[in-house]
Amino acid sequence: MTISKMRLERTLIGFLILIISATACSPSGSESENKNVDPKVANLKLPEGFHADHLYSPGENEQGSWVAMTFDDKGRMITSDQYGNLYRTTIPPIGSDTTQKVNVEKLQIKVEGDTTMHKMGFAQGLLYAFNSLYVMVNDEGDTALSKPSGLYRLQDTNGDDQFDKVSLLKRLYGNGEHGPHSVVLSPDKKSIYVIAGNFTKMPEMDVYKSPPAKREIDNLLPLIRDPNGHDNTVNTHGGWIAHVDSTGSHWELISSGFRNPFDLTFNEAGEMFAYDSDMEWDFGLPWYRPTRICHVTSGSEFGWRPGTDKWSPSFPDNLPPVLNVGQGSPTSFFSGHNAHFPEKYRKSLFAFDWSFGIIYAVQLEPNGASYNAKGEEFVSGSPLPLTDGMIGPDGALYFLTGGRRLESDLYRVYYGDNSGNTEKLAEVKPSEELNIRRKLEEYHGQPKAGAIDFAWPYLKHNDRFVRFAARIAVENQPVSEWQDKALNEKDPVILTQAIIALARQGNPAVRDQALKSLMSADYTKLSEPQQIDFVRAFELVMSRLGLPGADVKAQIAAYLNPQYPAKTNELNRELSKVLVYVDAPQSVEKTMDLLATAKDDKSNQNTLTQSSDLILRNPQYGLDIANTLSKLPPAQQTFYATVLSQAKTGWTPELREKYFKWFYDAFKYKGGHSFIGFINLARKDALSHVPKEQFAYYNTLSGDSLVAKGGIYVVNAVQQPKGPGRDWTVEEATLVADSGITNRDFEHGKAMFTASLCSSCHTMKGEGGVAGPDLTQLGTRFSYKDMLEAIIEPSKTISDQYGATVFYLKEGGSVLGRLISQDDEKYIISQNPFDPQITREVLKKDVARTRLSDVSPMLPGLINRLNPEELKDLLAYLKSGGNAQDTIFSNKKQVAEQKSK
Repeated sequence: MTISKMRLERTLIGFLILIISATACSPSGSESENKNVDPKVANLKLPEGFHADHLYSPGENEQGSWVAMTFDDKGRMITSDQYGNLYRTTIPPIGSDTTQKVNVEKLQIKVEGDTTMHKMGFAQGLLYAFNSLYVMVNDEGDTALSKPSGLYRLQDTNGDDQFDKVSLLKRLYGNGEHGPHSVVLSPDKKSIYVIAGNFTKMPEMDVYKSPPAKREIDNLLPLIRDPNGHDNTVNTHGGWIAHVDSTGSHWELISSGFRNPFDLTFNEAGEMFAYDSDMEWDFGLPWYRPTRICHVTSGSEFGWRPGTDKWSPSFPDNLPPVLNVGQGSPTSFFSGHNAHFPEKYRKSLFAFDWSFGIIYAVQLEPNGASYNAKGEEFVSGSPLPLTDGMIGPDGALYFLTGGRRLESDLYRVYYGDNSGNTEKLAEVKPSEELNIRRKLEEYHGQPKAGAIDFAWPYLKHNDRFVRFAARIAVENQPVSEWQDKALNEKDPVILTQAIIALARQGNPAVRDQALKSLMSADYTKLSEPQQIDFVRAFELVMSRLGLPGADVKAQIAAYLNPQYPAKTNELNRELSKVLVYVDAPQSVEKTMDLLATAKDDKSNQNTLTQSSDLILRNPQYGLDIANTLSKLPPAQQTFYATVLSQAKTGWTPELREKYFKWFYDAFKYKGGHSFIGFINLARKDALSHVPKEQFAYYNTLSGDSLVAKGGIYVVNAVQQPKGPGRDWTVEEATLVADSGITNRDFEHGKAMFTASLCSSCHTMKGEGGVAGPDLTQLGTRFSYKDMLEAIIEPSKTISDQYGATVFYLKEGGSVLGRLISQDDEKYIISQNPFDPQITREVLKKDVARTRLSDVSPMLPGLINRLNPEELKDLLAYLKSGGNAQDTIFSNKKQVAEQKSK
């Protein structure tokens, strides 16, 4: 959704939401209305003391939509059109005379001795280093001159300032939004790193920091792939990062298990970080993971798997994020340490979100062998589809917008007069844990003498990143050197990590012995996080090495059953999976008790940006978020329901009745785009285990009537426009209205009112939403032209009653919403038009200032899905005030009968 993860479907959905642009203010928060300011710059929200220049618009010059950038050794910017050429740009310095213009040339790449002009571009990653331009092509290469996906090196061999040598360093099989992405210079400037999305096949590597055993799903939760088909081709390894020498001849796998990261960067200590994407269709489901900042260490794994089987961040065999950002579409990610910015921002990592138009500044705080992180909104705009950015040679921040053929622009952001603080940042002394982790990482990638003796004690270290590095060091050594040591280990914490390693690298012949070794430990003496690791070890042994026989299954059930249910949701998830999988007595009954009462953990939903804040920044994504938040599914209950879908035994008629009735109720929730589909497929899996003579009963009880046939999952389906729609203008729509609106269809007009989601925010004859004004009396006061102007150009007139406010926070960023009330200490605001009764408090002590939005709370384009006849029916419905008896309507049945006579 981006270039890396551009999931914005340019469907024209009419919907009244509070789309307030926090970015409608002038630069640096100035309240002055400077008519000389470029409107695109005026659209940007910047921190105090920062300034911005709009430098160039590629689209205005028929140069496509730019999505990647780098600077060459002469300070010129090189960019790539997502679906086209490479360009080289000379940019005037900051403060230069306004007559100086940006100079752009299309790169002409002609290989010596070749008569054809080579078309290089289609790149989602560019890097100028080692007197070469590295180009990460992301394309199918299906034209005569275009190149297929892969990492290319361009060189100027004759000194004429043009590239005349093109070398394919590595062919990569993957393209599009989840294909190969960025290429980044290493901190020591001696090598490069590449990053690819989860639809990119992992090439054969020369070195694997984590042993190259087959990467499995490793989850006992029943696998249900995305019902809309998104991840049906996802590789089990997910997105990946490789370390490559400058010639492209030596490749090392550093990390895998991402969803679809676009970019990576390094902090001043040389530690790597990546900004991974979410799967917004999973929002509201227990396996949903927000966009997040990950600390990428040697051999790391981040647990992306298809459908239901994504790993929990708590699993010991993957690493957690250092910061959950929230919903969005990550693109560029880079360090600010070379910027001429205040020290705080020079120490920041800048993360770009394409969907909601936000550049986040992320600050890291050392924490053992890893980091804690916090962040703030640095630059934002609406619209601002951010694609790529970097700190230029002059210390300013440059960024591009565009992607998916959207309007593209080049901007520059700088602080003060750009003289800034250019002193080298003070070095931070590595912590003891960090030094230990780095020493352990020396044993990654190949067998090495002394590895087992050194790493083994660190399997019980209290730092999670140290434990992880120690286990990977062990796994890199021949299993024969440590298998017996693992099976005979007496320390339960070391035993847990050792059996996890054995499950991943060992032979199925040791399965039962590994399980019995685990059962020799005293479970009750472990802490809750250690118990999660411990039960995960059971899960990995069975998922990797196979389901044991009846005797061992019974022993596992007897060992873990007394511990279930536990006190926490996370531990109950693991226990429920394992116990149902081994057919433990009472596992169905206990899990059904939890299904009826489980509450979600609020702490697990903490993100840098709250979902409700994003409703107001992007109409299409905001629509989905608002819809979901209005009736958020119970994620923990959904997890238990999915676990139970594989249970074949332990059911009573009463339990089955309650279980299948849960599905009927679940269809009424409003999750992400795939929620209903996942629920329905879990329901079908469960139905496959009921006696044949009872299938019809439970199929009906569980809500089969609520699910449309043909694989389209909808509840309470609304009649949709047939179209074709168009981008209506006031003039065109008024001509349609003036052509005559008589004998219209009331029910169809009402359906268009609902299908366009007008009823979500507006009341008609006492029915509908309350986020906007009542429309019952609309027709008595306004002409068709008035109505059309209000629908198509809503910002011309904004009602004070339904307007909104932007609250600028002292710590950076902003909150958007309609002010409901306030007292001496706080503002009470509403952000979700689907459920305006849900309010949020904003403390006045945290607010620097406020301003009324000059953007209408009504989304333009409400009618753009309608054809002329559908538009007439809608206008008739509005004019009548929802009165079916109005003379504007005809009885279609009677008219048809009269015609037949």
